[in-house]
Amino acid sequence: MRAIMVMFDTLNRRMLSPYGCDWVKTPNFDRLAERTVTFQQSYAGSLPCMPARRELHTGRLNFLHRSWGPLEPFDDSMPELLKKNGVYTHLISDHYHYWEDGGATYHTRYNSWEIIRGQEGDAWKGQVRDPEIPECVSRKPGALWRNDWVNRGYLKSETDMPQYRTFESGKEFIRRNLTEDKWFLQIETFDPHEPYFTQQHYKSLYPHDYHGRHFDWPPYMPVTESEEEVEHVRYEYAALLTMCDHYLGEILNLMDEFDMWKDTMLIVNTDHGYLLSEHDWWGKCTAPFYDEVAHTPLFIWDPRCGCKGEEREALVQTIDMAPTILDFFGLPIPEDMQGFPLRDTIASDRPVREAGLFGIFGGQVNITDGRYVYMRAPNEEFDGNPYAGQNLYNYTLMPTHIRGPFSLEELKTATMSEPLPFTKGAPVMKISGEIVLSRTPENQKPMVHYRTELFDLEKDPCQKCPIEDPDTEERLIREMVRLMEENDAPGEQYSRLGLEQYRRKDVAPETEIRRWIKNGSRK
Repeated sequence: MRAIMVMFDTLNRRMLSPYGCDWVKTPNFDRLAERTVTFQQSYAGSLPCMPARRELHTGRLNFLHRSWGPLEPFDDSMPELLKKNGVYTHLISDHYHYWEDGGATYHTRYNSWEIIRGQEGDAWKGQVRDPEIPECVSRKPGALWRNDWVNRGYLKSETDMPQYRTFESGKEFIRRNLTEDKWFLQIETFDPHEPYFTQQHYKSLYPHDYHGRHFDWPPYMPVTESEEEVEHVRYEYAALLTMCDHYLGEILNLMDEFDMWKDTMLIVNTDHGYLLSEHDWWGKCTAPFYDEVAHTPLFIWDPRCGCKGEEREALVQTIDMAPTILDFFGLPIPEDMQGFPLRDTIASDRPVREAGLFGIFGGQVNITDGRYVYMRAPNEEFDGNPYAGQNLYNYTLMPTHIRGPFSLEELKTATMSEPLPFTKGAPVMKISGEIVLSRTPENQKPMVHYRTELFDLEKDPCQKCPIEDPDTEERLIREMVRLMEENDAPGEQYSRLGLEQYRRKDVAPETEIRRWIKNGSRK
C-alpha cells in the first residue's frame, strides 16, 4: 500500500474544468476527475497556509486557539504516526513557509524531506545590489517584494522553476521506490499562489490586449484596479494554473505507466482558494472567506473501492485528510483528531458531518451545511480594523509567528493556562492576541468591518445577496456552538461572537450521523 498526495497552494476550484470552468486550460485535471472521486462539498477549515497544514497533520481545527504557527509538542502528526508505524514518509516542497520560524516543526515529522528554493519572497540568493525591476511594477517596496525580484533573476527557464524541480523530485522518488511497499509521498508546490510568475509559453495560451503596468501580484486589499488590469491578472493566474495542470499530468503519467492505480492512493488537494476580484477583493485573509476561498477542490482515488469518474456530495474538510490516510494504512486514529476517514464516503457518498466550521484567528467564525453559509462576525467594531481588540488569546507552547518569535511585548502578557483537553495534560501559555492582530500585515489594510451574513448557496452561489432567514440562522448558530464546544474553543470566542447564551444547552439534537460517529464508526 502506497499513498501520494499532490498538494497545490491557492487552487481556485472555480478555475478548474471539472468544476465547470470553460476557459482555463486544465486537461489533466479532467483526466484526474476521470480516475478519481471528485468532491463537490470540500471546505477548508483553518486558514491560511500553515494553519491549514497543521490541520493536515493533526486532523483538528486550529483557528479557534491560535494564529499561524508551528506544530505543537502535544499535536498528533499524521506523517509522524505513519513513520512510527513502519510507513516511510517523504515531503518534497517548494512551499518556503515550511522553513521559516512559523512552520519549522512540520517537515521534520517525515522520514526525509527535500526543500526547493526560490518561490515568492523566499530569502534564497544573496544579492546586495537591488534587483532590476520594471518601472511600472505595481507593488510597494518590501522584503518579500525585493526577494521575489532577486529570485526571478535566477529562474530564466522552465527547468529553473521551483514547481518544475518539485515535481521532478517527486517523480524521482516514485521511480526509485516503485518496488517498495508502505510509503507516503507528499508532493507540494506553492503554485498557483501569487505572484503569478511563469514561463511565456503558458502565458501565450491566454492572449489578450494589455498595455498596462506589470501586474502579477495583487495585494490583499479591495480592488481599485481597472477592468483591463483585473482581466490581465486573471489571465496571469490562469497561465500559472495551466503550468500546475501540466505537472499534475506527469504524475498521472507515472501512475498509468507503472499501473500504480491498483495499490496506490492518490489525493489531490489544496489549502484554500483565492479572490480574483470577486466581491471587489483580492486575495484571502483580509476579506471575509467567501466561497471562492473556503470551498476547495478535492480529488481522491482509493484502490480499495475502485470508484472513479464519480462525484460526491458529502461535506468534507481538510481535517479529514489525516484520518483518511491513517485509515488507508490500517492505523488507529488518535482520539484528539476530529476529522473522519473518508473510505465509506469515497465508496458510497456516506456523510461524515452535517456542518463544518472554517475561519481565521481573529476573524469571522463561519459554518456551512453545504447549502447555507453563515458568517458570524465579532459583536464589536474597533477603529476600522476587523481584527483588533477582541480580547483573544493564543494558546501555545510554541510562541512563534510567520517569520519570528512572539515579541517581548506579547510575551509580557503571557500566563500559564490549565491543560486544554487536547494538550495531553500539558499546561500552555495564554498570550494576548490583541497586539499582533491590531497590526496590519505588510501590504494588507483591512478597509471594511466584517458583517454577520447568511447566504443560500443553492440560490446564490456567488454570494451576492445575503438573506434574512431567522430559523436557518438559529439552526446554524446552535450547530456552530456545538462544533465550537467539540473543538474545546476557549470562552472568549463565545463572548466575542455574542454566543454565550447558547453554551451548555441542547444546542443541536442528536441525528443519525452523530449517532453513527458516537457509536465508533469514526475508527
